Amino acid sequence: MTRTAFALQTTPQVNEPELIARVLAGDRLAGRELYDAHAPRVFRLAYRLTGDAELAREFTQDTFVRAFHRLADFRGDAAFSTWIHRITVTVVANAMRKVRRLRERETDLNDLDSLHPVNSEVRHIDPDLRERLAKAIDALPEIYRTTLIMHDLEGYTHTEIAGVLGVAEGTCKSRLSAARAQLRTTLADFAKEYES
Repeated sequence: MTRTAFALQTTPQVNEPELIARVLAGDRLAGRELYDAHAPRVFRLAYRLTGDAELAREFTQDTFVRAFHRLADFRGDAAFSTWIHRITVTVVANAMRKVRRLRERETDLNDLDSLHPVNSEVRHIDPDLRERLAKAIDALPEIYRTTLIMHDLEGYTHTEIAGVLGVAEGTCKSRLSAARAQLRTTLADFAKEYES
């Protein structure tokens, strides 16, 4: 028997209701199993929302601290993954407001012109689409940015996003459409530059 086949036979499927009950009973190993099952996707979501691996690690930990603290409130109406991703979005949104305020205070007034050039020629020269796209995504309103990142970059379905954000699927679809439209508008000059 190959090592992979053996691993497949002996690895039990994660039974989330049972794990949750064990965590609530004080079983630390069950808490670790639950963490290991969900931490990679929580981290990816936090990373996509922040663009910073260190912050994403911190917010992943904060998410699980909050989730385990409130685990008794989990009713099971939605999947545990939906519940934990909703907490992730909340943790990141709240923390990023604080981070942005701190960064804004640290920005020297003399640096403002270099951060937001008014000369259209300076903006027109930048050929790096990846950098431009990242900046354009960062500039989106939070509700659009979160929906776009979750759907287009992380592959969440509209149903999953609706569950995480606590809105209707139609709202998710319209937010995604609005986000994409804003990106097209923001990057229109780059598209013209690329075509010529």
